[in-house]
Amino acid sequence: MTAHSQSRVVPYTADLMYAVVADVEKYPQFLPWCLALRLLTREETKGREVLLAEMLVGFGTLRERYTSRVVLDAAARTVDVSQADGSFRQLETHWRFTPQGEGCGVDFSIAFEFKNHLLDAVAGRAFEYALLKMTDAFEARAKALSTPAVCRA
Repeated sequence: MTAHSQSRVVPYTADLMYAVVADVEKYPQFLPWCLALRLLTREETKGREVLLAEMLVGFGTLRERYTSRVVLDAAARTVDVSQADGSFRQLETHWRFTPQGEGCGVDFSIAFEFKNHLLDAVAGRAFEYALLKMTDAFEARAKALSTPAVCRA
């Protein structure tokens, strides 16, 4: 199994960073390896929003489709994701956003393992690289959303 975690401080509010990560339907717009995403269900459970989302990811010629259970807790500013169905033996990501001055702390962790050992060996490195770049993509999205558009006449 491959596991990774990272913490960083970004110059965006915890609420904005939470909103960017929680808006899963927009992932194909800014995550380069997310080719498509389809929301299957959305429900409220104990003050949390629980989504079931099917995602198609691609790395070069490799394509994988899986379904994730996404638990959004706006009050705690957390996003927890686990695979519900797909080609992984395990896939979990956890996001935590903590206000820090003008910005926020971002804590991200991921653990994954493909069911197929050959796929794990071949695709594991590409998948790991893409996921390590995930926080960069979300930070860039927050920057784009917080930068005012310039109007030209």
